[in-house]
Amino acid sequence: MEQQFLPINRQDMEARGWDYVDFAYVIGDAYVDHPSFGHAIISRILEAHGYRVGIISQPDWKDKNSICVFGKPRLGFLVSSGNMDSMVNHYSVSKKRRQLDAFSPGGVMGKRPDYAVVVYGNLIRQTYHNIPILIGGIEASLRRMGHYDYWSNKVKRSVLLDSQADILMYGMGERSVVELADALAAGISVRDITFVEGTVYRAKNLESVYDAVVLPSFNQIKESKKAYAESFYTQYCNTDPFSGKHLVEQYTESLYIVQNPAAKPLSEMEMDDVYALPYMRNYHPSYQKAGGVPAIQEVKFSLVSNRGCFGGCSFCALTFHQGRIIQTRSHASILEEAKLLVKEPDFKGYIHDVGGPTANFRHTSCEKQLTKGVCPKKQCLFPIPCKNLKVDHKDYLLLLRKLRELPGVKKVFVRSGIRFDYVMADQDKTFLKELCQYHVSGQLKVAPEHIADPVLKKMGKPSNNVYQQFVKQYQEINKKLGLKQYLVPYLMSSHPGSSLKEAVALAEYLRDLGYMPEQVQDFYPTPSTISTCMYYTGLDPRTMEEVYVPVNPHEKAMQRALIQYRNPANYNLVLEALKKADRMDLVGFDKKCLIRPREIAKQIQKKRALEKKKKKNQKQEGKKK
Repeated sequence: MEQQFLPINRQDMEARGWDYVDFAYVIGDAYVDHPSFGHAIISRILEAHGYRVGIISQPDWKDKNSICVFGKPRLGFLVSSGNMDSMVNHYSVSKKRRQLDAFSPGGVMGKRPDYAVVVYGNLIRQTYHNIPILIGGIEASLRRMGHYDYWSNKVKRSVLLDSQADILMYGMGERSVVELADALAAGISVRDITFVEGTVYRAKNLESVYDAVVLPSFNQIKESKKAYAESFYTQYCNTDPFSGKHLVEQYTESLYIVQNPAAKPLSEMEMDDVYALPYMRNYHPSYQKAGGVPAIQEVKFSLVSNRGCFGGCSFCALTFHQGRIIQTRSHASILEEAKLLVKEPDFKGYIHDVGGPTANFRHTSCEKQLTKGVCPKKQCLFPIPCKNLKVDHKDYLLLLRKLRELPGVKKVFVRSGIRFDYVMADQDKTFLKELCQYHVSGQLKVAPEHIADPVLKKMGKPSNNVYQQFVKQYQEINKKLGLKQYLVPYLMSSHPGSSLKEAVALAEYLRDLGYMPEQVQDFYPTPSTISTCMYYTGLDPRTMEEVYVPVNPHEKAMQRALIQYRNPANYNLVLEALKKADRMDLVGFDKKCLIRPREIAKQIQKKRALEKKKKKNQKQEGKKK
């Protein structure tokens, strides 16, 4: 059969000669059949195992008929909010509505509801009362147990309950979804499918649950922040597929949520198989009139080489979703995909990225992980690299060399995150040299996030001196190569542990660097991260020590303004912050000062505005002549 998109309506279904689908897959994103989109992988995996899948993309959640396009599916419904949590997709950290949805046709906002998994699940349950509903994807994965929800400022129940679904798949889902499909196809009742790794289900009692860790009940975590932090950290320490236990969270005397251990990581061959599936590698043609789907531009000419991350940043949910064990594709698989990119009519010779969550991780951090799992209460890189850490860039280097030698490829860039402390731990500097020489386009983006060690400690990031060593080596190598290339540091304001004192220290660092970032990420408390737990409870769940947390919106605005202190619009906030931090020594005319006294600043602003107006008038006069 000719390679084609999966059906999106009854006409497509009938054109394939089908009179039903096994699964109707309801997604909050536009339908993009590309392996960077979770729904594409899951649907193609099921297709490869002989199942018929129909895609219901961005249905009208106010109309029951919108999820009836294929009729009643034979085995059940799959539900995902899309590649992002719907609330992160919709709202900025200040809870303001975003203007663009990169995962919708034409970038139009409003094509999916808030809390999409819950809304879609209830819509299906109202329409098809007894049909199996299987939820998954990032939104379900990170809300699988009781969790703090930043947007409502409440502790919410497991999304499995609120969506009225039967089973929740967490993690990437390739193994889980096939096992679930096979069980349903074999005639096993969805209520009896309690044995699949990487899933969460509800239970009336714990008679059939073994080797379980009982978490504080939902009522306890709702009433006590200490209980919440203890529960969260127990979950965090049980995300590993080898050492993780069954977790139980009680809601009532006859209602429990049970989380099975995570699914085992994919082998290299299995990863290769996932990326060799017959993807169309683009958005569905029905979106062409709307201008396509913006998100495809970021990934169309990029290559995924790995998944998982042992970096362990506190503000990142990867530990909960993809896990800490690195899974990689073979060179042959990646090169084969690169050849497909070269054949694309709009390929200009540039591969935009080769990486994953962390580009320079191409193997597990130590030998034991593929049999015994990761250390539950130790990190591989933090606070310093583990003595058992395997530091080696040779495989990644070889892959990059092979890619840049391909006919039709002019340049191969690395734009995924580079873990600079891992680079520094490598005594062989060949990787850093070749990165600068061949794979940077003038600027390398890295993520020190902050420069104050107390904040970095809470972030799970290396101390500032490690970043400074990296900066020095990066500059020295570029100088030797005769290249003028810069580092663009990602910085975060208002992270737990950051008071105005640390925020001012970061502003001073930027002053000395002579750099003001155009964009600053204010800490965003997304579900299921250590940092979000700290934000909500005021406790570091790893130590149960109290943490200073900037939660007041005005203080958060001051911390953000300090990073962009040169922006005239931030003057009042910066001045207020310096007063509160008792750092008025930074207001004046000295080189070390961040801002000038108010009246002088106003005069300077007025002068600049007049000069700007004068230039504009002169330009207009010139055009008239």
